[in-house]
Formats: sequence, C-alpha cells, structure tokens
Amino acid sequence: MARKSSGMQQASISEFFEKNKHFLGFDTLPRSIITAVKESVDNSLDAAEEHRILPTISIEVHKVPGKKDLLRLVTQDNGPGIPQKSISKVFGSLLFGSRFHTIRQTRGQQGIGITGVVMYSQLTTGKPTAVISKIAKESGAVRVNIGLDTKKNKAILSNEKRYSFDEVNEAKGLHWIGEHGIRIETLMKAKYQRGKQSVYQYLKMTSIVNPHASVDFKAFDEEGNILDEGSWPRVTDELPRPVKDIKPHPHGLEIGTLQRLLRDAKIPSEGSGANSALRYFIRHTFSSVSSTRAEEILNKAGLDKKKQPHLLKPDDVNDLLAAFSKVKLPAPPTDCLSPIEDLLIKKGLSKAIDSRFVSTVTREPKVSNGNPFQVEVGLIFGGDLPGDQPIQVLRFANRVPLMYQQGGCLLTKALESVNWKSYGLDHPGGRGIPKGPAAVLIHLASTNVQFTSEAKEALSDNVDVFEEIRLAMLEVGRGLRNHLKKQKQKAKAQEKFELVNIILPEIHDKTIAILGAEAVPLAPVITKIMNAVFLEEKVEWDKEEKVTRTTIEVYNYTARPRAYTLLSTWPEREGVSMVDNPLGGRREAKGLWAWKLETLDPGTSTTVSFTVGGLSKGDWTEIDIFFRGAGDIIGATKIDEAILAEMLREEDVGIENEDVIEEASTETDDLVTEEIVAPEVIIKAEVEEASEPNEGWFGVGRGEEE
Repeated sequence: MARKSSGMQQASISEFFEKNKHFLGFDTLPRSIITAVKESVDNSLDAAEEHRILPTISIEVHKVPGKKDLLRLVTQDNGPGIPQKSISKVFGSLLFGSRFHTIRQTRGQQGIGITGVVMYSQLTTGKPTAVISKIAKESGAVRVNIGLDTKKNKAILSNEKRYSFDEVNEAKGLHWIGEHGIRIETLMKAKYQRGKQSVYQYLKMTSIVNPHASVDFKAFDEEGNILDEGSWPRVTDELPRPVKDIKPHPHGLEIGTLQRLLRDAKIPSEGSGANSALRYFIRHTFSSVSSTRAEEILNKAGLDKKKQPHLLKPDDVNDLLAAFSKVKLPAPPTDCLSPIEDLLIKKGLSKAIDSRFVSTVTREPKVSNGNPFQVEVGLIFGGDLPGDQPIQVLRFANRVPLMYQQGGCLLTKALESVNWKSYGLDHPGGRGIPKGPAAVLIHLASTNVQFTSEAKEALSDNVDVFEEIRLAMLEVGRGLRNHLKKQKQKAKAQEKFELVNIILPEIHDKTIAILGAEAVPLAPVITKIMNAVFLEEKVEWDKEEKVTRTTIEVYNYTARPRAYTLLSTWPEREGVSMVDNPLGGRREAKGLWAWKLETLDPGTSTTVSFTVGGLSKGDWTEIDIFFRGAGDIIGATKIDEAILAEMLREEDVGIENEDVIEEASTETDDLVTEEIVAPEVIIKAEVEEASEPNEGWFGVGRGEEE
C-alpha cells in the first residue's frame, strides 16, 4: 500500500532555528542577552580588523519600564559599515556570510549569529530590529527596520530611510554614528544579571584578548540609572596580523568532502592541466602538495593522472583518500592564524586583572587532522585575586570568550590534567580546578574549532589540542614556580639582611660602650653572617623618553671574591632595540643578552643597566635573570647550557629554512621551488615533534613535571 506523503513538507533553515533557538545560545533569559551582545561584538571586531580599522565599540543594555525581563540592546561600532543593498542579507538571512567556505581563523563562520539575534528579538517581542549603517564613501547614513520571514529565510524590510547629518532626529531613531560604522537597536525577552556569567564579564574577557579594541559598556535600570558600567580602552595600536585563506590539507579530509571537491573540480581545457586532469586537481586543490607528491599519491592509489576528477568511482575515491595518508606531506601554511602573542596577552591581562606576576606562552603552530591550530596560555598571580577560592579560568576560541559549560570543555580538562601543587598552587588530590590567587587564560586559535554544540560554548575533545594545551600549562607553571621560589629566596635573604643590619650595630654600640673599646668595622662581619650573593632587578617605563629602563644590582655578601656572567631576557623582535647598554656584552641567543661582570670583592656590588626602545608602556614589565659562575645568586637561576645549545641549534635551523625559502622563491619553476622547500619543512617538523618541552626559559631540569 502506498504511503501518503501529503502531510510532509520541508522546513526552512529559519523555521528550524526558530523552533530550536537553544542551539544558538538563546535557551535561558540570562544567556540570551549575552549571546546577543556576543554576536554583535564578534561582527564588529571581525569587520574592523578585515578593513584594518582599530575597533571602537559601545554597548548599552536598557531595562524597559513596566516590562519584566524585557531589554533593549544598543550596540555601535566604527567599522566599515554595510552597503544598503547588503543589509537585508547580512541581518535577514541565516547561513549568509563570507567565511563558511574559507579556511582561516575567524570568530564566526556559519553566518547565523546576528540574524539569529534578529530572529530571537522578533520571536519574543514581535518587533523588528533597527539598523543604521554608514559607509565612508557615502555622505548619508541608512536606517532600516529588519524582520525575518522564517518560511523563506528572507528579510522583511520597513521604514527604510537614507538621511544626512542635517536630518538627524534621535526621537525618530535617526542617529549620526560618525564617518563609518553600524548601530543596532533591538528589543528582546532577556534578563540582565551580574556575576561571572554576565555581559560585563563577557566584555571584560573580550577586552583581554583584543587589546587593540576600545570597549565601553553601560547597563541602565527602568528609571535610567546606571546599574553597571565598564570601560576598557585599547592598550595597543597594533592590529592583529591579517590572516590568509589556505587550501584544505589532504590529511584532514573526510570522504564526503573529497567527493564534493572532485565533483566541483575545474580543469583547464588545454595545456598540461588538461592532459593530466587528476594530477592537476590534486596539485591545485590542496595545500602542501607539489607535482612530485601528487604523482606519488596517484601511484599509491593506482589511479591514472589523466582521469577526469568527476568521473572517479566510489572505490577510486576511497583509494585516493587512503593514498593521501600514506604520503609524507609538509604541514599546511600557518599564516591563516592570528595569535594574540605573549606581550599583548600580558598587557590584556594586566589591564583587566590586578596582579604581581604574569607568565605567558604562545606555542608554535601545530596541525591536527590537516587543520592548523595554535595554543596560547597566560597565568596571572597575586594582587587582588582571592587565595582561598578556585583560580579563575578564562577560556577563548579565536579570541571569543567561552562563558558556559566550563566543566565539559577541552580547555578545562587540559588545565585539570596538570598537578598544580608542583607549581605552588593548592591542588588537593591533584584533581579539578586548583585553588590560589591566580587566573589562567587559555586561547585556541584554529581554522576549524570543534565545539560541543552550535551555541559554541565549549570545545570538544581532541588529543592533539589537549596535549598542546597541557604542555603550555606546564611551561607557565614552571614560570610561576620559579617566580615563587625567587620571591621566597629574596624575602628570606632580605629579612636576614635587615635583622643583621639592625641588631648587630646595636649590639656593637652597646658592647663598646660597656667595654670602653674602639669601634670595629662591621662590614666584614655582616658579610660573613650573610654568606650569600643577592640580586635585585627593576624594570621601569620612562614616560618622558618613551623607553623601558632596566637595572640589575648584584651584591656579594660572602667572604671571598665572586666572578659571574649575567644573562637577562629582553623582548628581541622587529622594531625593538637596545638604545643604551653601557657594559656592552653580547647576544647569547634570541631574546637573551649576556654580560661578563668584573670580579666582585666581598662586601661590594655592581650594577648592570640597559634601555630598550621601540615599546609602548606596559609592553614589557618583567625579566628573567640567569648566571654562569661558582656559587648561587639569590634572585637568579643557573643557566642550563644544554637547553641553551638546543635553542641556538633551532634558531640556526630556522635561519637556514628562511634562506632556503628566499632562495627558492627566486626560481620561476614552481616544481623546483617546492622540491627545495618541502624537505626542509619536513625536517623542521620532525625536529619539533621529537624535541622535549623546555624548562621555562633555561631552568634546571628538562622533565615535564617534578
């Protein structure tokens, strides 16, 4: 008997999400306002950065008088604006966007976010969303009300008006937003709340990982009084580096994706590409595949290079996919990623959280299933942070804060896998989140962030990413341990020094007064009692000359002469230089400078100073000091020569690779270029995979944990 299908019909994308709004993060009233702010801010940041504009963003949340749990959200930015003809697509069509088919680091990808806000507003209040857009090349701005036809996944436009500066009338919703930018005003069913999961906290976290952005926030009660406010000005004028699209890597493919690429392949009608269609497809569709390797792949798959890609049978596709995994290929390019980088992580953390110590690490890019990714971790300690509570965990993916589902997130699991007791934090049983006056920032930059749900609130498990985060945690943990050890040593030595310098002179004075004897020099006695070499360092910003001045003082409180070579870290990078260095010294390795000190006689001291130019205030606030020589120095760490040698070797390999790439780039033959570069890249990758994690900079020992 035939089955009737008259009752079946296809639902549109918009209808689906309308009935399943929890997929988009609108499942509770408190989360709804955070999700709406998130989507708007993400769009503002992405648009500004793509057009190389330093972002300035303002957010206002208003409680509507007489209406329970009804909020009016107003967001505004100084981005490039949206052309009038594109407004309806951007705000009124789900899955409309420019990033879904690109392979690069982006905040959003699916094209759901801001349209989801319009849809949720309409669903809960029946009201449209007001959008004002101004682009620089046009003299006037455009205002339009946008609703969503969920049946057709199409915008419903009303009250569309173009107006000039002279026609501004805020009572009628005609605001002037500057030379360029976007203003969004929307009404929604939502609940404003304070605390760890709030709009304020979300924006504070956003400002940390986007130090180039200026963000202002105000929340108002029903009477128009300010409930909450925050201002996080930019701390750098350096925009994130532009990311580039890359081609898919063969090692990250699934068979369905490969089938689609084969069907859509475009082969030239004449020339060498036409005579070897399948090889041309492999060579030009994927990254890191030279002509020689394309031939090797085809040989292992048993396929004819002349075969048309769209004519491959299912078994052929399976053979081709299997052959990809059998051929050694270089990793894909990593210029598709835009990490925050160490200095800016420190500045971002320091502007949002008061502390005494910051340790950061930006790991080298890695690849998981053909997808480039990079892990960054920052640990901030001391200051106003509570010591009797679990540490704060700040999770980010592609510079976007993750506010919910902390316990089920890969980033949290990696943090919990470390025994933090070894690094100075309270960690009962070595399980869960450690306690202490600390906060940990974890950032994953990736071309393909795998979330546990469409709401993008937590990361799903991935062995490669987990291990990279764990290693980064160990590195910042060692930094914390060294800091605490150094502080403890300094405090103990300082206490001893102060006691000796206060009590001994008093005993001396009273004794000679009683005995009527002559005074004796106390310096040799104090030196003998102290019996230590003590170091103090200071890093200060000179606001007049716009330079960072560093002073290192070494005191010899021992009974015999001491000879040392002192080594200090410094922020060696393009545009940064030592503008004053009286003792000269030499470059020991990248980011490490060495000075051979004159012999220190008992009871004497010496000073090393240097000045660094090319930085802004707060770029660099702390140094690590190492030494060579007999006897410990309180406040410095004995250098590990094996690790130093390894770093120098890796630096030499990197320079050789750059020289090879530069030489190869002058060749006109594409095949010759790739065959020169690829083996070097492979060798470098193998070296990195085989190398063990280092102990901080040059700390003693090379194991992962003590």
